[in-house]
Amino acid sequence: MPTPAMSHADGMPTLPLPIGPFAESNPHDPGPEAAGERAMSVANAAANALVTAGGSTVRIGTASWTDPTMTAPGVFYPRGTDSAEDRLAFYAATFPIVEIDATYYSLPNVRTAEAWVRRTPPDFVFDAKAHALMTGQPTEPRRLPKEIRSALPEPLASKTRIYARDLPAELRDAVWDMFLAGLGPLRASGQLGSVLLQYPRWFFPTGESRDEILEARERLGEVRSAVELRSETWFNSKNRERTLRFLADNEIPFVMVDGPQGLRGSVPPIVAVTSPDLALVRFHGRRVETWEAQSIPVVERFRYLYSEEELAEWLPRIREAAEEAREVHILMNNCYANYGSTNARELAAMLELELASVPQSNGRPEHGSIGAGRPKDQQP
Repeated sequence: MPTPAMSHADGMPTLPLPIGPFAESNPHDPGPEAAGERAMSVANAAANALVTAGGSTVRIGTASWTDPTMTAPGVFYPRGTDSAEDRLAFYAATFPIVEIDATYYSLPNVRTAEAWVRRTPPDFVFDAKAHALMTGQPTEPRRLPKEIRSALPEPLASKTRIYARDLPAELRDAVWDMFLAGLGPLRASGQLGSVLLQYPRWFFPTGESRDEILEARERLGEVRSAVELRSETWFNSKNRERTLRFLADNEIPFVMVDGPQGLRGSVPPIVAVTSPDLALVRFHGRRVETWEAQSIPVVERFRYLYSEEELAEWLPRIREAAEEAREVHILMNNCYANYGSTNARELAAMLELELASVPQSNGRPEHGSIGAGRPKDQQP
């Protein structure tokens, strides 16, 4: 979810946050107080990664920790948890992974990443969203670092939005170089899980697009990446098999998604592991009425609280992914208020119900073991 900066925004909302017009009859938008009540019984369920009988690791978290609706007092963070340091420390004690959304809007800087390392335990993982210019999407020149902004030729410097294709080659290279340099402290500490390459709806399944994905992986070097494709055309009857085969042949992790269905641009909830190293699942919510709406706050698209029944649909899918990949990252992108954090805790608790405890050697409390002793064809 978008954040205005890497630190907490000024003028943050306070409780009570506005609730949907039919909250009492809509269990998917009941308001943060109702969502908080659901989270109370599973408050610590997602605090640690889960480890399967086969040694795979499953981490569950949210796609933001700084969204203003999430940092409002008493919503997710305890009252008095007002500093950036205290918020991230609290989050890292609650979940073992988070997605950095701010890197989509602004290139990261070393000092901020150094602070993230200091404020989190050594086994905490950050997945970073690629900057907009890295995946063919526009950005505002004013958000770029001074070194790039001052080198923009006219008329680019005076435009309100620019694309990477408009930039001179040396500035395109600088974007990638500064992105990786800014995340250097996370790489050095071993806490950078992956870079999310989220391609837009106008990124279609062509040879040029596939070459662009391969180029992105090459530019990232040893940094792991995962690909989320927002155009449904990659998954129609003509292209689905080819898309998954392309990713598998190149061992590029495919980002599985849960999102609104029945719309022209709906991406189906395909379960596929295309890399033995990493599988990634992102939950966007299922709010059909706002998913393709224009001129609304972005947070409204993701303002959706999953039911336990909806989350349970993913239990066998997650088990399947964990059998094929060494790591599974599950990120709740329905980050309105405490909706994502509540669902992340609930999903972790559901997985733990089927798990047997196994000791860990890293000093953390015991984790769960998924599907111990059960062959794949007997898993429910």
